[in-house]
Amino acid sequence: MIIEIKNLHKVYNSSGVPVHAVNGIDLSFSKGEFAAIVGPSGSGKTTLLNIIGGLDRPSGGSVTVDGTEVTDLKPSKLTDFRLHNIGFVFQAYNLIPVLTAKENVEFIMQLQKVSRSERSKRAEALLTAVGLNDRMDSRPGKLSGGQQQRVAVARALASKPRFVLADEPTANLDSRSTENLLDMMLKLNREEGITFLFSTHDARVVKKARRVITIEDGKVVEDETKPE
Repeated sequence: MIIEIKNLHKVYNSSGVPVHAVNGIDLSFSKGEFAAIVGPSGSGKTTLLNIIGGLDRPSGGSVTVDGTEVTDLKPSKLTDFRLHNIGFVFQAYNLIPVLTAKENVEFIMQLQKVSRSERSKRAEALLTAVGLNDRMDSRPGKLSGGQQQRVAVARALASKPRFVLADEPTANLDSRSTENLLDMMLKLNREEGITFLFSTHDARVVKKARRVITIEDGKVVEDETKPE
């Protein structure tokens, strides 16, 4: 298993009242899965992804990624682990406003010490794949929401991660862009074995997913793997 989640809890205090965003979740994901986590707003989907990715600490339980217990890593080790293993697609894009689309995609590779020529070549290939070959030199402020999301997806894939965590990655895309994006992700999933884990409300993502996990009130209520 590439991801193992055991008895995971996340409790927030809201005005002195404990709120269980994640409440005793047990899940595991094999290498190469293409899975969607669904559920109503506030069900714990984003919190779960953030804990898996080491962006948030659980109140209890553990997350182990490829043999490394992420929930036990010190901050410096955790940062390094994320850099080399996980690709993130955030709902808010999180692009660097002073950098162009291409520079945003290259940034992760620069942190990984990838050569200038290699990161330039890969950034151009990824931006072309998401339909932004004519906007590589544009900064985020000159791009639409959908275009910024596609840059964010290209950036997530640039580091050649073992798996990608995507929080509502198609929220700002039209139908055609969504189909193109999902097809590209499926291609990478099949050809390079990258594991994809989405949180989503989008029926188009759910349709493409091979596994659908439903969460309500911080608990898994259904876990369905579709027949091949």
